Amino acid sequence: MAFDKILIANRGEIAVRIIRACQEMDIKTVAVFSDADKDAFHVKYADTAVNIGPALSRKSYLNIDNIIKAAKENQVAAVHPGYGFLSENERFARACADNHLVFIGPSADCISKAGNKSAARKTLIDLGVPVIPGSEDIISSPQQAFEIAETVGYPVILKASGGGGGRGMRIAHGREELSEAIAVASGEARAAFGNPDLYLEKYIEKPRHIEIQILADQFGNVVHLGERECSIQMRYQKLIEESPSPFVDDDLREKLGEIAILVARSIGYTNAGTMEFLVDKHKNYYFMEINARVQVEHPVTELVTGIDIVQQQIVIAAGGRLDFKQDDIRLNGWSIECRINAADPQDNFMPSPGKIEDLVLPGGPRQDRRSGPSRRSGSQNGHPYIQ
Repeated sequence: MAFDKILIANRGEIAVRIIRACQEMDIKTVAVFSDADKDAFHVKYADTAVNIGPALSRKSYLNIDNIIKAAKENQVAAVHPGYGFLSENERFARACADNHLVFIGPSADCISKAGNKSAARKTLIDLGVPVIPGSEDIISSPQQAFEIAETVGYPVILKASGGGGGRGMRIAHGREELSEAIAVASGEARAAFGNPDLYLEKYIEKPRHIEIQILADQFGNVVHLGERECSIQMRYQKLIEESPSPFVDDDLREKLGEIAILVARSIGYTNAGTMEFLVDKHKNYYFMEINARVQVEHPVTELVTGIDIVQQQIVIAAGGRLDFKQDDIRLNGWSIECRINAADPQDNFMPSPGKIEDLVLPGGPRQDRRSGPSRRSGSQNGHPYIQ
């Protein structure tokens, strides 16, 4: 089976990335957009674009009915959710299946195990995989959170059960802080993912954040593509991602890769996914969570392995086999991704969005940095590189 047209249920950079992958595979694309994004680049870059609602995400990019309607009216074969929004939403994956649309990602049943962080944690405990001490399920009440925190010891961290990306995460160093953190984190998780559920873990201070990229087809073939290190963060948002990690040696890479594949097989995982670990200074590791989607930092893995992860997602969803084995994976060179954020240094680096009035891209020595090619906002090798 091959797809002739795909709808991208997302916006911005990831939508452009998926459109580019589809173009290289001769697949038509349908973009969706809210009223606020009618002039966005992904809208212009796709073959077709459909308005799915007002600016508020819950009325547009989180509106399952509107997205399914757009997909059916445009006769697409599959839907790619990107990252964020509905990418780890079991109900959305089921809605796609119910409407004869292929969801480019893990199955709805798998999302219920992997995408839900607390459910995944229970599975890992049963497998004997090292996990961070904490709740075995979602927190049902503040009192339960207090009791678990007293057992594992402060500081503790709250995490959103139904999402990632640093949303719905709060650290608490005592009972009073924990009470406040529950309300704030739950509200943030509800707004970001439509799911207010939280779970609690012991907070490990100054850890390394190491994640393993996997690919799994529908025929039982699972491989890992090495690690990414994402330890440099601000407010739980990753700022610097690199592959391979300067901290991970061959032995640790092999161990983490084996665990990642074990976990994927245990829950019948298919498509692309990321297994996240916290590693302390002694290289003790703890399985943290499964990200049942493509991630923002996937390009650093693509650059060192030569494997296009987004195209592999599409191939797998269409019923194709992985055409490489674990022994074929080689990490060549080193890559880094830096997330550049508009922030106000005079206001504790709070977000400071606005219009970019001037941009100078690196162009090498002795180049006219004001008027040379580095200021172009067009395309390079046929692909747009500035939005």
